[in-house]
Amino acid sequence: MINMTRTARNGGHIRLFLLLLCWLIAVTISTAAEDDDGQQPSPAANRFGVVEGMWFPEMTCDLGVGWERLIFDWAAHQPTGPDEFVGFLNIPDEWLTNAAACGREIVAVVKNVPEWATDGIVGAGVPRGLYLPVDDPDNLWANFMRQTAAYYAPRGVTRFIILNEPDIQFGTYGFEFDGTLEDYFMMVKVGTIAAREGNPAARIHLAGTTYWHDVNSGERLYTDRLLERIAADPDAAEYDGYFDALSLHIYFRTDSVYDIVSVYRRLLDQHGFEDKQIWIVETNASPNRDPDWLVERPQFQITLAQQAAYVVQAAAQALAAGVERIAVYKLYDQLLPEGAESFGILNPATRETRPAFVAWQTVIAHLHDVADAEISRNERANVVRARHHNGRQTVIAWARTEQAATLSISATGDKAYLVHQSGETRIIRPTDGRYALDLPAAECESGAEGCVVGGAVWMLVQPEGAIRVYEVDRRGEREMIFGEVMSSIPQPSD
Repeated sequence: MINMTRTARNGGHIRLFLLLLCWLIAVTISTAAEDDDGQQPSPAANRFGVVEGMWFPEMTCDLGVGWERLIFDWAAHQPTGPDEFVGFLNIPDEWLTNAAACGREIVAVVKNVPEWATDGIVGAGVPRGLYLPVDDPDNLWANFMRQTAAYYAPRGVTRFIILNEPDIQFGTYGFEFDGTLEDYFMMVKVGTIAAREGNPAARIHLAGTTYWHDVNSGERLYTDRLLERIAADPDAAEYDGYFDALSLHIYFRTDSVYDIVSVYRRLLDQHGFEDKQIWIVETNASPNRDPDWLVERPQFQITLAQQAAYVVQAAAQALAAGVERIAVYKLYDQLLPEGAESFGILNPATRETRPAFVAWQTVIAHLHDVADAEISRNERANVVRARHHNGRQTVIAWARTEQAATLSISATGDKAYLVHQSGETRIIRPTDGRYALDLPAAECESGAEGCVVGGAVWMLVQPEGAIRVYEVDRRGEREMIFGEVMSSIPQPSD
């Protein structure tokens, strides 16, 4: 663990070391992959983010994230009525300038309807005038979104998530919106049209949903019904479907990341939204077994080491599923009462970094320039192969069960770099054209939960080239996991 004061002082050195190491690996093993015109491909923007990093801007900068999600509270922006707009009460300009100075994009989640703007539940009610024309001054939501997009455009904020988890019903933990699906559709339609009037460059994200609330109750997925409603709207084509990206919240169980994203990708495609991006705007496995912050809960007993493994495994599976961006929820749990659940990658009591902080930093340093990725698995191991823009590739692997696994990986050069989730890095050499990689067993619970998070993650970095990955058992027999004939991954049903 690293003390926060030391981190603030030394964090810049840590980040510089990781970035230099990443550069050294890229230069050393690059195969000089080039486009047809002889130019090196350009990497995409850093896709890895964090929720609410503004509390400790230096540490967030040291983390190296490319974006940050913040809550833009309607009631804080307009506390007494529609004729005022005081953004600094909720989002100080300092937060935005700190992010910009570190090259970090701000993504706003807009929520919390003020008391004066609704006849329903304060914070969660449907805004008055929502069904009026967008240019009607009594359409309070339209007026706010128009002002918000215009006000924040010169401050660098162009992405807006409309509300949060509208799929959670009243009386259930996490409830935030008291409207119907039709009401939420109107929040998106009106909000999008108005925001683009305030800033034509505004980008709209559908609210993050939980997936499991509908699945566990046997309901058709909220997003499925919402996409159907959007596609049926006669004006949707004119406004490009009213949204640019779909947001997801995925927690705890590693393998669910790829599976759930696959479900939503199919839904987007089925409803004619093949061009829309998927963002995971919240993911984590909160470590209730942190010795410094023990939390009692009935399921998902997660240690600090498992939280660190989870964020790497989630990132790898998200890349393989084609997710555009991924954010850890969250940097720090501010004002958390003793015994309450903590998701932060900082300890809520000491503000020291948890192992997941370094793991996320390692993900960013080594995977920020991934061009594409694919996944294969057998019963005991997960293997993700990521191809980078600069001509290298990374095999990201971990054991899925209480049984350790050994992989045999084709070599494409005379050496590779082996990177642990902790950031530990060393050079290894192949034997007879292959690398042997030992994957430690996962920590698993007894009963139905089983192996929620896989074992510690290793990343093997080498030049681009065709590879095969085998699992080797104690008798030396091999089962191909990845290669010309890949093991298929069962696709979950909707």
